[in-house]
Amino acid sequence: MMKMRLWERLRKQHRYRTNLYGNFLYFERILFIMKIGTLTLGCKVNFYDTETMQELFLNAGYDLTDFDDFADIYLINTCTVTNLGNKKSRQMIRKAKKNNPDSIVVATGCYAQVAPEEVEKIKEVDLIIGTKDRGRIVDIVESYKANNSQRTNFVSDIMTEREYEKIFLTGKANLDNKTRAYLKIQEGCDRYCSYCIIPYARGAVRSRLPQDILTEVKNLLENNFKEIVLAGIHIASYGKDLKNINLSEILKQIHEIENLERIRFSSIDPCIVTKDFVNTVSNLPRVCNHMHLSLQSGCNKTLKNMNRKYTKEFYKEAVYLLRSKIPNIAITTDVIVGFPSETTEDFWDSYNFCEEIELSKIHVFPFSPKIGTKAYSMENQIDGIEKNKRTKLFLELNGKLQKDFLTKNLNSNQKVLYEKKINDCFEGYTTNYIPVKTQSADASEDLLNKIIDTKLVNTNGLFVDGKI
Repeated sequence: MMKMRLWERLRKQHRYRTNLYGNFLYFERILFIMKIGTLTLGCKVNFYDTETMQELFLNAGYDLTDFDDFADIYLINTCTVTNLGNKKSRQMIRKAKKNNPDSIVVATGCYAQVAPEEVEKIKEVDLIIGTKDRGRIVDIVESYKANNSQRTNFVSDIMTEREYEKIFLTGKANLDNKTRAYLKIQEGCDRYCSYCIIPYARGAVRSRLPQDILTEVKNLLENNFKEIVLAGIHIASYGKDLKNINLSEILKQIHEIENLERIRFSSIDPCIVTKDFVNTVSNLPRVCNHMHLSLQSGCNKTLKNMNRKYTKEFYKEAVYLLRSKIPNIAITTDVIVGFPSETTEDFWDSYNFCEEIELSKIHVFPFSPKIGTKAYSMENQIDGIEKNKRTKLFLELNGKLQKDFLTKNLNSNQKVLYEKKINDCFEGYTTNYIPVKTQSADASEDLLNKIIDTKLVNTNGLFVDGKI
């Protein structure tokens, strides 16, 4: 017992780290190495932002550690898309301080940006940074540490920002997945959907300079990534604040880079799916035949109330256009159920539309009223029990659609990028984002980060087992 107390005390003084071999505990002296633990809530853009900040700390001589472990600094990249995101962010900030009461706790991200006064009320937080100044995060933390500062709020008006913050990613901090890398090409959104707080958290559209995007792609390829996923808050807006560039043009430039195996989109707005865009994509063989095409509702009345910029007829035309040019394409989407004033008839209109166009997968979300959005104060809010009922029905539809899409792909030969190994099985994804599991014909062969021709031979729930 006394030995364990000594170990804890030494560990908290950052003078030793521990290793356990058999029944013997020993200490290894390490000097002047500060540790940082990070946790990301929310979207893929947030994960990208966290990884860029991790790299900045690595370059400054810090060690990365798990968020649940003992660290000198904890960084929580917060989310505010839903009220649950706010709650989870607060919980994680408090948890960090429990891990090490003497640590510096940094709150960054969307919740910190839109509600800094609320975050300041959390006694465990030391620094609040928001969605800008991430490139200066190491300097901010170092200054706070050197001056033994009081808690500091660095959040400023994001709506005045007009330039993309210049930070580069190489992927060396990506500990979990060395096969697929997210590449952020733009920031901000000007769509102002009535349910969404993100334009107020991320500001106006700021596009990343083409030369910086191409440099980052090359950096990631040098670290052996095979697939690049283009990400942003609203990537369909890419280039609107620059000259002579748009999403199609930057896509063509990325496609020309040697040794890049795959390009994928994280999510795109239906409004960008024109004949010119589809012709461009269909003529770039490295672009994956998978589009996450945001829908939100298949009812025109609800779409109008949401302030979406298209109709279900436009969306349907976009889906059929993509299918006419891109063989075996998977089209996935998001749907919100129980939006204010959504009647039973409106719900079934949306449900029947999604069933008709045979989407590959639907992410279903019950409407969550978000303070600061127009939808929060709309009349005719839907009862929670009814929202849950509608959500369940849509989830059942999603299960059917997923199974149908997988069935269509059975007995086909497809290229699979294998990303992880669990027990004796390798797991990965086809270009149209079908999850695949397989065992190598040679037990000694390592399939990780390799693209292998695989035959999809039988369903296993919603997975497909591949046999080489």
